Amino acid sequence: MRAIEAEAVVRYTDEAGLADALSGADAFFVYDFLSTAVPGAWHAADKLRWLHIASAGVDPVLFPGLQESDVVLTNSRGVFDGAIAEYVLGVVLAFAKDFVRSWALQRQRRWKHRESERISGRRVLVVGTGPIGRSIARMLRAAGMSVAGVGRRPREGDPDFGDVYASSDLARHLPGADYVVAVAPLTEQTKGMFDAEAFAAMKPGARFVNVGRGELVVTSDLIGALRDGPLGGAALDVFDTEPLPSDSPLWTMENVLISPHMSGDFVGWRNTLVEVFADNFRRWRAGEPLRNVVDKQLGYVPSETLRQG
Repeated sequence: MRAIEAEAVVRYTDEAGLADALSGADAFFVYDFLSTAVPGAWHAADKLRWLHIASAGVDPVLFPGLQESDVVLTNSRGVFDGAIAEYVLGVVLAFAKDFVRSWALQRQRRWKHRESERISGRRVLVVGTGPIGRSIARMLRAAGMSVAGVGRRPREGDPDFGDVYASSDLARHLPGADYVVAVAPLTEQTKGMFDAEAFAAMKPGARFVNVGRGELVVTSDLIGALRDGPLGGAALDVFDTEPLPSDSPLWTMENVLISPHMSGDFVGWRNTLVEVFADNFRRWRAGEPLRNVVDKQLGYVPSETLRQG
């Protein structure tokens, strides 16, 4: 932040002091992207023109006051794409090669031969076709998997997904997938999209991976699908309540891999987030177009804007 401090008055604050810090501010960098304090302090944003959040998801700041204002919203899209794709490939391999059981048997000093699965040729449905979804698709294709996407608009011949199906047709395409990866942005349309009906449509033994938002999933329905079928397993990096409560049944399920919202957090990610903001700050001061401008009604950066950038 030193370069920015040389050009502007910078106020650092926690949630308690946010309203005072917002008063008179022209730009607002939400570094704590999990904070829910912005709506409560919004009344003090009397001069604000631009808000940047240090995440790809913007749901913590996408409230009516911001949506109805003239404040430009940008995000940190692009920072976590490759890291999350590597995480997804990692958990796919962990399931297929039964690494979790191998580790458990190793600790017991037990020699138990098993056969493992191939991932080559397995079918993956990536729900969410933004840059993170595309990075996932490219990495899984490179590993020999067959990948399709689910997005707002259906299309054929996509360079990363091949076929993209409309989100309204999700239930039709779930039965053919060996792995379903959730990476859609959280909107009113996607909230709770993975419910009992969706899980019931999946093929027996399918694995579910969530690296999007916890609220995409009805957790009780997921637990039921893991206990009673058809799901063969789940890798979960995000949850509707974080930290995941200690009494959640997910902790003790043998077919569940849990990570604490860290799939994109590579060594150095905090500095990279500040660098993204600093680049946009330079653009803002120079009157140049900002990168990653979010459509505040859609809740994400439209693909047309990305192509122009």
